[in-house]
Amino acid sequence: MSHHHLIIGGQRSGKSRHAERLAMRWLAQSPDHAVTVLATATASDEEMRQRIERHRAERPTMFQTLEAPVHLGQALRGLADARRLVIVDCLTLWLANVLMPLLPQIPAVSASPWADLKADLLFALRSTASPVLLVSNEIGCGVIPMGADVRHFVDELGRLNQDVAQSCAQITLMAAGQAFTRDVEVWT
Repeated sequence: MSHHHLIIGGQRSGKSRHAERLAMRWLAQSPDHAVTVLATATASDEEMRQRIERHRAERPTMFQTLEAPVHLGQALRGLADARRLVIVDCLTLWLANVLMPLLPQIPAVSASPWADLKADLLFALRSTASPVLLVSNEIGCGVIPMGADVRHFVDELGRLNQDVAQSCAQITLMAAGQAFTRDVEVWT
């Protein structure tokens, strides 16, 4: 069974903070344990730059942070070690970087490269020795977006979350800073 955990919820629901608390418990279990955060956010404007800086400042200092705005599966494979817990924060921004990049150094990808990047991430999750905490937003609970691009993004994030959940032993829904966790049922 997988040792991965999907933490999902709305914006400002406490997802990242919960992942950090779980990672601190992981560190307390053994002096050989380490934590690396794969950060997917890019500073596309001043407000986002401030969010990124706030996350960095609030993150425990013993956590290593690496940026992985596009090639998340590759980054995850590069960290594979049973003694290293990896926090992916977050899948929502990773998908936005891939489907709707705002920075010129991140080129837009077509449907085929997106499918390849997603398949690469799912393969990395199935094959890595590292336990992984994956943070993502649940954005499909509201009204259907008016624009085709936004509907496509919402649909792809929903599919991504479902596919990632298949590689996880636990899923936590965050609401108002409270964690609601359950073990994933495996269908055969």
